[in-house]
Amino acid sequence: MQFGKDMVLRLLIVDDSVEAAEAIVSGLRNSGIAVRPSRPENETELATQVGQAQDLVLAAHDARAVPLAKVMQHVDGTGKDLPVLVLVDAVDDARLLDIINQGARGLILRGRGDHVQHVVRAEWADLEARRSLRRLESQVRETERRCDALIDSSREPIAYIHEGMHIRANAAYLDVFGFESFEEIEGMSLLDMVAPSQVDGFKQLLKQLSKGEAPPPRYETEARALDGSSFPAVMEFTAASYEGESCQQVILRRQEFDPELAREVEALRQRDQVTGLLNRATFLRSLEDAVSDAAHNNTHHGLLLVEPDHYARLLQEIGLDAADELIAAFAQRLRTAIGPDDVAARFAEHQFAVLTPNCDYHATAALAENLRAAFADHVLETSNRSLNTTVSIGGVQIGEKIASVTAVLGKASQCVLSTIGVGGNRIELFDPGAADRAESERVEAWVTRIRDALDADRFLMNYQPLINLHGEPMEMYEAYLRMQGEPGELVQPLTFLQIAEEHGLLWEIDRWVVGKGIQVIGERLRAGKRTTLLVKITQASLQDDSLLQHIEEQLARQNADGKLLVLQLPESKVFTHLRAAQDFQSRVARFGVRVGLEQFGSGLNSFQMLSHFDASFLKIDRAFMEDLPTNTDHQQRIREIAGKARELGKQTIAEFVQDAASMSFLFAAGIDYAQGHFLAAAGPEMDYDFQ
Repeated sequence: MQFGKDMVLRLLIVDDSVEAAEAIVSGLRNSGIAVRPSRPENETELATQVGQAQDLVLAAHDARAVPLAKVMQHVDGTGKDLPVLVLVDAVDDARLLDIINQGARGLILRGRGDHVQHVVRAEWADLEARRSLRRLESQVRETERRCDALIDSSREPIAYIHEGMHIRANAAYLDVFGFESFEEIEGMSLLDMVAPSQVDGFKQLLKQLSKGEAPPPRYETEARALDGSSFPAVMEFTAASYEGESCQQVILRRQEFDPELAREVEALRQRDQVTGLLNRATFLRSLEDAVSDAAHNNTHHGLLLVEPDHYARLLQEIGLDAADELIAAFAQRLRTAIGPDDVAARFAEHQFAVLTPNCDYHATAALAENLRAAFADHVLETSNRSLNTTVSIGGVQIGEKIASVTAVLGKASQCVLSTIGVGGNRIELFDPGAADRAESERVEAWVTRIRDALDADRFLMNYQPLINLHGEPMEMYEAYLRMQGEPGELVQPLTFLQIAEEHGLLWEIDRWVVGKGIQVIGERLRAGKRTTLLVKITQASLQDDSLLQHIEEQLARQNADGKLLVLQLPESKVFTHLRAAQDFQSRVARFGVRVGLEQFGSGLNSFQMLSHFDASFLKIDRAFMEDLPTNTDHQQRIREIAGKARELGKQTIAEFVQDAASMSFLFAAGIDYAQGHFLAAAGPEMDYDFQ
């Protein structure tokens, strides 16, 4: 659900701190949500404000002026669907269970603006969805009531059949068969209304319907009345629902003349007499089927409304007596420009409609352009005039997000009026899935960009030094991948790695990263510098023999020492691909290449995994570095990791070091290496002075 300035969130905030409440409101407004806040200072004000129109309640768990229990009591007392979200500074099991037991919909971490916005948006969307559902249910009940009244008053004989039995029939249906009241026919099989000679074929039809197969749109048979007389009839079946039960609606019509003639008459009823195209009523049935198909099967169809430009002026030129000739010429041109599966109709006096089934936005747009060009480049011929005219086309891409005939026709009409308003000879299409399509096009563009970067060598590395906190100075860097974008632009890997993974490009990126790392190691060796380089690879390479072969080839080509290359894998990926990781490590060890773990300590039992995987380096998860000088829990965790790593003979690395106090703690805790912006930022050159 999209929220914007046209929607206002009525927000009731119960918090002792005015500043905290204002911070929440400011954060929501800065994120694009229009907020109308209120804040009670006592229980009396709460009782008044909660009775007013509100959308959400944000209540502080530790509020004293109006405790959470009182808030829940007053909200429950209103009987409204009014969600309560509880503001907490931190969460644990006991607090979470207490909040849920009190009836709150969820909790919000007070200090996290992103979490506040996410939870508020999600809960507001759920509330609006519930409100919409209640409105729709009310409308459905009213519609069903009106439909019931219309069926009763209809002159068409209509009945509802469930499992072959009558569950509803109007007066016209009863009259056809000679019954006086529905009680006489209730529960009677539809099979009893068919002449004996037609029973076998009708049984087969009922079996098909019972299996859920689509009914025929028209079924000719011989019906039998109460007095035993028979008469030719046509039954039209439509899937329906009556009092919550799935059933079939049957419209029965007597045939008083030849069946073949009846079929011809029926065909004529479906056509516009001037153009030979479908008429509006028949086209609407096709449109309803397409919309229903989109709603239930997530299919896509296109609807186009086509209107000649400057129609009134054209009539003045050719005369009103030639109006039908002009419309017929338009229809003929339209018929030649559409495909064999497209459905065309005369939809209004001088408006045409085209339904193109099972097509995406691009196919619908292409058809619209073909139609526009077909009229713009063609001369229409009437009996005494040649006309060159253009058309305005408005359309809708029918999909699950606009599965309503009213909405589809409304949007298509808006689009065609918009094109007429700016001069005509234009196309305007409404696509409710435009955001999804735009995202698909964005991803496709990124895939092309990544492939181009691989082919044209537009990746590069930045390097950040790692400082040994206890031993002799030695050159060690970590390599960070970057992609060259526009001139002077460097694209961070988080921007494109997810897309690369979804499209099977990670292994190619890993090959480039490792090859570049070995090249740098070789160049540094030839310059007299022995530099250890850490590079990241992904789980995609764990089962990729081509990377192993690539490493061997590049080490030989660059005359580089494999011991200077450390490949890093996230702890979580090694855990989920343990056998592949073990095999990969043993094979690269033949070249002297080492494997380290990053994001270490984030698992449930990280050190247990080390009994199965012999990592050379353990890079501590950067989450433990946040507020390290003051966060005792993080300090304790880092001490535990450092102590256990020493016992196992593993070297530890702490990244994301931000201040001198953190450096002092890491030194005291026994961490081996540190890196971060406090020491040196990552850059394109390896120029750090390790002395």
